[in-house]
Amino acid sequence: METKGQKLRAIAIVPAYNEQDTIESVVNEIFRSAPNIAVAVIDDGSRDNTFVRAKKTKARVLRLPFNMGIGAAVQTGFKFAFANGYDIAIQVDGDGQHAPEFIPQMLEIIESGGADVVSGSRFLEKEGYQSSFIRRLGIKFFELVYKILVRMDVTDCTSGFRAFGPNALRVVAENYPDDYPEPEAVIMLHKAGLRFMEIPVIMRDRQGGKTSIRGFKPLHYMIKVSLALIMNKIRKVER
Repeated sequence: METKGQKLRAIAIVPAYNEQDTIESVVNEIFRSAPNIAVAVIDDGSRDNTFVRAKKTKARVLRLPFNMGIGAAVQTGFKFAFANGYDIAIQVDGDGQHAPEFIPQMLEIIESGGADVVSGSRFLEKEGYQSSFIRRLGIKFFELVYKILVRMDVTDCTSGFRAFGPNALRVVAENYPDDYPEPEAVIMLHKAGLRFMEIPVIMRDRQGGKTSIRGFKPLHYMIKVSLALIMNKIRKVER
């Protein structure tokens, strides 16, 4: 689908699990930064008041019956966007880490035909929250893995701040990784022949909730994601 010069319909997809402290401010900040786009919150079976707080905003709120994980929650948003005729879907975390002020830049790149997927990277200009040392080490390791597997320079493969244009949205609505969606999706999108681009963004420390990757989990995460990337490189992708 040709996108250059067209004004496309866009929607922000906000996956949220137990983000009652941040979800309202995240949605409201998206509307302030990009007032012409829609917002859909995907409540991934939260056990707190995330759903109630999200309903207080102007966003469309979809509630999963139980916690299905980040991959399923995000794909639910992609499926919703594709089924309702949106051309661009912007993934924004519900914990307040992502700065919506960069959404207009992402949209401009997609609408001008500059890329199929635009991903925000905190490491291109090294401003804002840079994550823990262990996680940064892991991300550098994955950067090397991408160079070996697909000859791509990806500085922030775990970024969940991404915009998907029409061709990419069609792919991720149909097929999206479950366990480690952000790192695996890079290879999946590359294999589908889609153009992946990073732009520098400023990220913040999470404003609420808790990360699921703590203690010795980063090492376990690195091993499992590495295996998943290799398998994704081997596996065929439906376009």
